[in-house]
Amino acid sequence: MLPDYSLIAWLLIVFSVYFTGVSKGGFAGGFGTLSVPLMALAISPTQAAGLLLPLLLVMDVFAVKAWWGKHDRAEVWRFVPGLFIGVVVGTLLFGSLSEQGVRMALGILSVVFAAYMLLKPVAKKPISHQWALPAASVCGFTSFIAHAGAPPMNMYLMPRKLTKETFIATCTVTYAVVNTIKLGPYMWLGEVNMTSAWASLLLVPVAWIGVRNGLWLQSRVNEKLFYRLVIIAMFIVGINLVWEAL
Repeated sequence: MLPDYSLIAWLLIVFSVYFTGVSKGGFAGGFGTLSVPLMALAISPTQAAGLLLPLLLVMDVFAVKAWWGKHDRAEVWRFVPGLFIGVVVGTLLFGSLSEQGVRMALGILSVVFAAYMLLKPVAKKPISHQWALPAASVCGFTSFIAHAGAPPMNMYLMPRKLTKETFIATCTVTYAVVNTIKLGPYMWLGEVNMTSAWASLLLVPVAWIGVRNGLWLQSRVNEKLFYRLVIIAMFIVGINLVWEAL
């Protein structure tokens, strides 16, 4: 049985799903963090997160198929332990956390990092891979709370100086890993249920179109512009998270 949403709610949901698909397909998920806040204009954030997770997994299948083999395997494996840590912490603290506080902290961090990346001089060496564990742990946690794993991941991967294709592919595979890890806890906590699953199934074609359009768009954006767009996306997402927290 489908949820009884208004027409406006469905329109916002469809737009959010399409927007997320475009982001996943071609822009390393940089704009996808806006999905839950957009949906939350019409339905509760909890409903939005539960409805979106099965669709994120579908998008992951499409996106991983397109980008598989171009990712940095070592970077993905460095992230896996931290992703588990972050999701476990999010699960254990579920219901006792201030979602607004998490949004505020993540938003401020995103804005500061985006401003730094736009203004800093060009670094000669990439940052150490030792930052992978803390970045992945924060990524797993914020992804569990509000599907907002992109900022922490970008904070680590962008200074690693990957090529555009490697960056997108590495983000894509890592998102697929963390979303798979989240599915069990989401079902256990009732975030994903039969009602949300039916709504998600209905929106699969929208997700597929979004991913395909994202793949088409990114191929027409050069590497320098691509990274600038990702940084701008982080800034917009950060401002949005702060606004939502106020």
